[in-house]
Amino acid sequence: MLEALRRQLSEGLFEKVAGPERERHARRIHDSPGPRLFADDRPIRHVHADHAMFIGGLRALLLQSLHPLAMAAVAQHSDYLTDPWGRLQRTSLFVGTTTYGTAEDALKTVERLGRVHAHIHGTAPDGRQYRADDPHLLAWVHVAEVDSFLRCHQRYGEEPLDDYDGYVADMAVIADAMGIPDPPRTTAELEAKLQSYRPELKGTAEAREAARFLLVKAPLPVLARGPYAVLSATAVGTLPVWARVPLRLPYLPIAEATGVRFAGHALMRGLRWVTN
Repeated sequence: MLEALRRQLSEGLFEKVAGPERERHARRIHDSPGPRLFADDRPIRHVHADHAMFIGGLRALLLQSLHPLAMAAVAQHSDYLTDPWGRLQRTSLFVGTTTYGTAEDALKTVERLGRVHAHIHGTAPDGRQYRADDPHLLAWVHVAEVDSFLRCHQRYGEEPLDDYDGYVADMAVIADAMGIPDPPRTTAELEAKLQSYRPELKGTAEAREAARFLLVKAPLPVLARGPYAVLSATAVGTLPVWARVPLRLPYLPIAEATGVRFAGHALMRGLRWVTN
């Protein structure tokens, strides 16, 4: 009975994250012959296989929303409010293909995303023009993702990683393919790049709406709401204070160092059991 429950939960989780065609995508990514961008022992494969990516992905979205132009592009052109699972599935497929797929398939995936970005442009609420293929905006999205995946793995990853600089360098390979200029290749460069964006960041109305939706209004079945609340609290707990204030997110250092962290580790253990 317990095994049947585990299988049911696993199917439901993968249906949300990877979509109805997950098995076909998995076969193409993992079984297609040919060289890969990253060898089996590279840090990127270790980090992206860990369940801490669930936390890192949510944290990345919250952090990315702080750039008004990036957020305007999402608010005006993304369907995250009406089809959040579809957006998650497309992101999951991009990460999976670039990390584990053949080099040819990975580069084609990057090219397809670039063609999509080329058609996304508009005017932000503050009157500034934006383009989704602007290298400066692409670099912001990149560093927010790398920082989020890295920090959440450091705190909640199942097995520690000795070479975090190697992970940043691996992610720079994908950034180079996307045309992002001079991406960070060490943790020190990553931190410096992240800090360099801080004068541009702001908690807009669109960013706060996105945060509310992501943290408390995401469409979920009743049984998933409790675990998702833990996931939300855990993601917020990994954000720096300077990122929380403009999004009006709480800062509770004692609770985060004790109850939230404990609950986060428990959630990771539960997810690993479900998907084992």
